[in-house]
Amino acid sequence: MTANAEPLTPVLKSSQQIYQTYNVLKRYKDQILKEYGLTLEQLSVLSVISYFGGTARITDIADWLERSANSVSMIVDRMVKAGLVSRKRDRVDRRVVYVSATSKGKAAFGPGYAAYIELVRRVFQPLSQADMNTLADLLRTVKCEVLKYSNPEVDIKKVPRIDAKKLADTERWLNESGLLSLPEAKGRGKTKSKTTHRHR
Repeated sequence: MTANAEPLTPVLKSSQQIYQTYNVLKRYKDQILKEYGLTLEQLSVLSVISYFGGTARITDIADWLERSANSVSMIVDRMVKAGLVSRKRDRVDRRVVYVSATSKGKAAFGPGYAAYIELVRRVFQPLSQADMNTLADLLRTVKCEVLKYSNPEVDIKKVPRIDAKKLADTERWLNESGLLSLPEAKGRGKTKSKTTHRHR
């Protein structure tokens, strides 16, 4: 039997699309953010720092981004070398590390995040709000199934509630921070659409 004798099964097709979509989307985001001297990972760290009021612990960043503290530490190391953030250890508990954006990091973050929001709106434009909600729900189902195997200690029943709270907190932060009122965040070069898309 040749490799092309039969079509991919639905599970392989879905897995392949998730993987390929993640890769092309990340590459596109990095391409756009390069103009602002940032990568997607760096923008994500700066976003969490901004969300926490200008300073965040490594553990807070890791928890918010759902990554290991070790991987976040390596990203922060590179950001320190690039002059985007500064790092400081707690005086009492030396294991606790606080990260703050430098003036260079702050200057790059605003316009970089506005460009990111515009990009997200652009690539999701073909989908209706109902489609986007369905897609988010389906991906959460897959995420929960992955967590069952990779991290059995996680209370799967709490995941949807935690995700919903993060979404609400993010939308509130964006509205309060004024990031959505920046020129690119308003939708520079938008094309007409049948539905009104809202940042998720």
